[in-house]
Amino acid sequence: MGTFGGHHSAAPGAGHSDGGHMEAPGVPGIPPTWTSSDKDMVGTSLGPARLWFTVGHGIVNEVYWPRVDIPQIRDLGFVVADGRGFWSEVKRGTDYTVSTPGPGIPAVQVLHRHSRFELALRITPDPDRDVLLIEVELTGNGDLAPYALLAPHLGGTGRGNRAEVFTNRGRVVLCAEQGPFALALAAADASQRDAWRTAGAGYVGASDGWQDFARHGAMTWTYDRAGPGNVALMGKLPRRAVLALGFGSGQEAAATLAISALVQPFEAVWREQVRAWQAWHTEKAHAKGLPGEFHEKVHLSAMVLKAHQDKTYPGAMVASLSIPWGNSTDDIGGYHLVWPRDLVESAGALLELGAEEEARDIIRYLIATQLEDGRWAQNQWLGGTPRWSGIQLDEVAFPVLLAAALAEHEAFGGIEARDMVRRALAFIVRQGPSTDQDRWEETAGINTFTLAVAIAALVCGAGFLDESERGDVLLLADDWNAHIEEWCAVEDTRLARTHGVGAHYVRVAPARVISDRTALQDIVPLKNRDRDPGLPAAEQVSTDFLQLVRFGLRQPDDPLVRNSIALVDALLRAETPSGPLWRRYIGDGYGEHPDGRPYDGTGMGRPWPLLAGERGHYALLAHEDAEPYLRTMAAVSGRLGLIPEQVWDGDPRPREGLHPGRPSGSAMPLVWAHAEFVKLAVSLREERPVDRPEAVWLRYAGRRPRPTCAHWSPRMPVATIRAGQALRVLHEAPAVLRWGIDGWREASETPTTPGLLGLHVADLPTAGLQPGQVVNFACDAWPGRECSVTVVEAEA
Repeated sequence: MGTFGGHHSAAPGAGHSDGGHMEAPGVPGIPPTWTSSDKDMVGTSLGPARLWFTVGHGIVNEVYWPRVDIPQIRDLGFVVADGRGFWSEVKRGTDYTVSTPGPGIPAVQVLHRHSRFELALRITPDPDRDVLLIEVELTGNGDLAPYALLAPHLGGTGRGNRAEVFTNRGRVVLCAEQGPFALALAAADASQRDAWRTAGAGYVGASDGWQDFARHGAMTWTYDRAGPGNVALMGKLPRRAVLALGFGSGQEAAATLAISALVQPFEAVWREQVRAWQAWHTEKAHAKGLPGEFHEKVHLSAMVLKAHQDKTYPGAMVASLSIPWGNSTDDIGGYHLVWPRDLVESAGALLELGAEEEARDIIRYLIATQLEDGRWAQNQWLGGTPRWSGIQLDEVAFPVLLAAALAEHEAFGGIEARDMVRRALAFIVRQGPSTDQDRWEETAGINTFTLAVAIAALVCGAGFLDESERGDVLLLADDWNAHIEEWCAVEDTRLARTHGVGAHYVRVAPARVISDRTALQDIVPLKNRDRDPGLPAAEQVSTDFLQLVRFGLRQPDDPLVRNSIALVDALLRAETPSGPLWRRYIGDGYGEHPDGRPYDGTGMGRPWPLLAGERGHYALLAHEDAEPYLRTMAAVSGRLGLIPEQVWDGDPRPREGLHPGRPSGSAMPLVWAHAEFVKLAVSLREERPVDRPEAVWLRYAGRRPRPTCAHWSPRMPVATIRAGQALRVLHEAPAVLRWGIDGWREASETPTTPGLLGLHVADLPTAGLQPGQVVNFACDAWPGRECSVTVVEAEA
């Protein structure tokens, strides 16, 4: 009953009355969107409650339940009004402060200031119930009152929600429901009695509470229900109250949780949230031995990592509790998905923070969600159902590196990962060295970052294999490592001449570069652009090559590395008031448009703070000062230190909330960026990249190998081998290889034998051939295809 026995006010053209109940007009409301991704804080409890929350612009926005990948509301904000025409929606003001009781403690204090009032909020989850509690205190002169305004997005969308104001055992509750999800917003005064003074439901943009204030300067509409559609709920509160937002399988279940959470002192719940998180930080000893100025940021990053883990699926972590450019889209996915790459990058940071059990949960989760062919989905819902279907070779390799890292830390805890590792390596061997998508999920070909991760996985994964397989895998790793420059480096290019550098790495090389280096002149498409003419591969550069140094495949003073550093500094470095940052690659289109409009499938790429972290790791290895890169990552963060995905680097655009050197409208926080911050901070203490695999460093120490065996396969049809190398031909099924020398002289047949992780191999005795000689071969499995490999000079 919207007015609790009083008169129902109706807008012009209002709906009908049905047995004393009023249906709000304006079905289905305006098309829904999410809220801004500009978060002040994110959090959860360390108790059994399955609820996560975010705070942005000084109010609660997305709340996730019962899993960290299902947002259930758009926002829960406040209007302050006197009922006589004055009203102010606090989220639209800029004069507010937000704080927490300590670094990395997700209990949030907000103070909104206005010339006529101050609105103080304290926000904390109940550790034992699926309920978020908000303490509200309004001060100011006149007949002011706070009004709570709730926008449900149950099941991850604003479409098809139903809202209702109803009485539950004598208490008024604001409820919404859609499918298996329901929420209830209850309120209590200082005596724990029902605090709602009046309440109503409506359709967003037509009959919701905000529209009521915009038209009448007061709350005059008190409809009992609305829906299905994009709905909202509003209720008037006393100046001091506690709100409880509960979630359940139905309205009554959600109301029971919300009301029970109110029948306890708010202060007790607040203190328990603070105590539990302080104890967790103390147990992990996150900041031990780190530079003092970074202690608080490390504690915050540790909390961000922990708070993005699910409780139904331990070990699953979403990429961000936000939706990039959320106020322009109703995308159900956002970044509330599991990317294996982000997950393993986060696991590495957790290991360095002493959170070994959390890292073990991640490897367990990865074992459980590995696909039959040995890979992982590009991204997936927490239960393992794939969302996007792209194949990214680095995402197959990263779980192998996590297994190796757990082994290095002696932290496996009895987990058996050999089968997982073997199946992942088998996929890498069959599909590599080219990937269908790079780490930015856009471009096929041979990419230095992906190749570095894949080679590292082969080397580290070999340690999990039987001795009979280990040597063959290491031979392939050496072969790929030795080809990096042949596949991914160019010299005497237009870019090199313009910027006065020599040979340098490219962003990505088309796969056919394996057999023909002229492929480096092929046009490679640029994604996310309004008009995409593409660019030749030789003219596309990125920071991805830094992974070669970080993982110990190349030395920091390698001339190719130095030249590439000079080139990306000239082309991708962005000077901002917060410090230097780097864009991903030339021609990137993933970011706001130049006029500040949100990314909408096209745009202009902006600088990424995590790339400053990657550059800091290079600086550490190059014996340069790496601390400034950490300071930049801290300086570009949000109000309480959350690190964004991207930073605005254009002219100030205050109307769009875009300021140079500050977070853009992309995801914030980006968990991967917080993991990178932690790793760089710990790497400073250890004086080496802490995620550099030890086995890779011991094998290569930054030096290019000279493999004794070359490999050829239909996916890796090399055109040359070095004098002195044997040639191993790989095939997925048994076959007989016919081969000869210099136009089929001395022709013979060699059957394949099982080997190399399920492939079939034929070893040709080519080590005695001289430069200029040609090996010819064919197979019935390749009808009409005759292959040849030329012997070239051995390296000096």
